[in-house]
Amino acid sequence: MKSRKTTYDHFAEEELSTVEEAAVAYNISNKNITGPLALLGIYNYGIESVTDFISYIREGIPKKALNHLAEVMALSDAELSAVLHISDRTLRRYTSSQKLNPEQSERVLELARLYARGADVFEDMESFKLWMESPVGALGNKKPKSFLDTSMGIALLIEELGRIEHGIFA
Repeated sequence: MKSRKTTYDHFAEEELSTVEEAAVAYNISNKNITGPLALLGIYNYGIESVTDFISYIREGIPKKALNHLAEVMALSDAELSAVLHISDRTLRRYTSSQKLNPEQSERVLELARLYARGADVFEDMESFKLWMESPVGALGNKKPKSFLDTSMGIALLIEELGRIEHGIFA
C-alpha cells in the first residue's frame, strides 16, 4: 500500500510539472496579463487569467483603450484602421466610451500582447518599436509592422520574438 501512495505522489508531482510547463509554453503569467492591459490604459478590471479576456473581448474594448494603445504603438489613424480592417472615417466616428466589436477587440488585445511581449524581449518599448520599423531577414526582409493586419501575422511576430529572446537568429 505504501508503494502505491509513493507512486501516486510521484504521479501527482509529474502532473503538476506538466501544468506548470504548459503555462510557460503558452506564455501565461500575471506579468503577461497585466502588461497588455497597461498598454491599453486599463487597470483593475478583474482580469486574472487568459480566459478572463474572452468575456472582455465579447463585451468589447472601449475606443479610449484603443486610442491609448495607438499612442504607445505610434500608429497613425490610417495604419490603425488598416490593422483593424475598418475605415478611417468609421473609426474616427467612435466616441471614447463606445465599444469596439468582438473581432476588433480581439485584434486590439492581440496587438497589446505583442507590444507588451516585444517591450519585454527588447527591454524597452522604443527599441521594440525601432525593430517593428526595420526590415527583418527572417521575415523576408519585410518590416514586422506589415504583419499586424492578421492574427497569423501577429502570431508569427510573437514566434520571432521568442527566437530573439533565446538567441536564435535566422
